[in-house]
Amino acid sequence: MMRIGYLGAGTWGFCLANLLAKKGYRVRLWTAREQFAEQLQVEREHPKLRGYKAHPDLEVTSDLSRILDGAELLVESVTSKGVRSVCQKVLHLMGGLKVPFVLTSKGIEGGSGKLLYEVVLDVFGEEAKDKVAYISGPGHAEEVIRELPASVVSSAYSSDLMNEVAKIFFTPHFRVYPNSDLPGVAFGGALKNIIAIACGISDGLGFGDSTKAALMTRGLHEIRKLSVVKQCRAETLNGLAGLGDLCVTCLSRFSRNYSFGRLLAEGRSAEQALAEVGMVVEGASTCVAAMELARKADIPVPITEAIYAILYEGMAPIDAVRALLQRSIKEEPL
Repeated sequence: MMRIGYLGAGTWGFCLANLLAKKGYRVRLWTAREQFAEQLQVEREHPKLRGYKAHPDLEVTSDLSRILDGAELLVESVTSKGVRSVCQKVLHLMGGLKVPFVLTSKGIEGGSGKLLYEVVLDVFGEEAKDKVAYISGPGHAEEVIRELPASVVSSAYSSDLMNEVAKIFFTPHFRVYPNSDLPGVAFGGALKNIIAIACGISDGLGFGDSTKAALMTRGLHEIRKLSVVKQCRAETLNGLAGLGDLCVTCLSRFSRNYSFGRLLAEGRSAEQALAEVGMVVEGASTCVAAMELARKADIPVPITEAIYAILYEGMAPIDAVRALLQRSIKEEPL
């Protein structure tokens, strides 16, 4: 069976690496933290996914060269901030991208404004295009590891690779639909995190489901408006990688971004809320990158602007809500 090197041992990485190992693939899971790698290898259980043991054939290590040795496919589940550095380490050890590389992280790189597949090509060069793929959509590790039904999408520059990745990850419980719109798949997965923070704030302030429905609907419109900057197909954002991912991130108790927003509304500072969530909140950094894109393109994104003001300009959540409600009325575009 195929040898897979899996980069990143967060909850999503542990979950998907385990899914692949259960399918019979020879999977080695990497984390940069040596002590954590030893803990996972011995205990066979992720500390944030208690009660679910790793497949016996899943090997965990902090030795990146061992991960790359003989790997026929690489999958990453690090943070959006970590994608570039991990790719640089792979480049140093392999001398280039020799095998297909599947992204599962969601975000936009700060400063450059690049989507994560663009970061990969920035490191490995345009010649790596046919080796880059993506898995994205509405999936929480806490549910997928329990084999609760979930559906996501695979995407790639190469249609052959897109379909092959769909087959590799597909299980009776984890359905994978191919989608050829790589920019749309990556963009929808990144921007929905900002709207989830807004929904968490809304619930934390005691507003109702009507408020959250409005935020999600207007948030999707905001994502679609900004997506033209990255030449996304609008219909992709109505699918699993857009609307689907938006729904699960805004509504689920497992959503870090939603939980972060709720804590902000309850009076925590951004630093306190991040510490309490205890995991990376991608929407906080993606918000900065999204604002940079919007300003350059002169595209109004009021919900994103409100979250940015709360996180980085000291605006109180209730004042941000008032500012949104006081905006001038326009015809709803469909």
